[in-house]
Amino acid sequence: MAVGPFEAVGLWNCGTVPWYDDSMKNITVAVPDEVYRQARVRAAEQGRSVSALVAEFLAGLSDHPSEFRRLEDLQRRVQSGIPSFRGSDRLSRDEAHDRAIR
Repeated sequence: MAVGPFEAVGLWNCGTVPWYDDSMKNITVAVPDEVYRQARVRAAEQGRSVSALVAEFLAGLSDHPSEFRRLEDLQRRVQSGIPSFRGSDRLSRDEAHDRAIR
């Protein structure tokens, strides 16, 4: 009986990847040898596969737009709390240095 790559390195003791289904897409990623080696070490330390690490990373990217919107909303709230701002209200360079803690 042939041994699959996951079983060969002791990461799985079944013949299928537990989170894989027909809606999954296979991708090919080219990385330097050292990056691949470090990824395999990290995956092995976590008892996972490199594919699982990459899938988790890519899934995290899909959260980015909602995080971006959250930060935009926060920025709007902070800016709305600033009553007014005019460039002419700035201190001169000498005034700024005079106010420095010495």
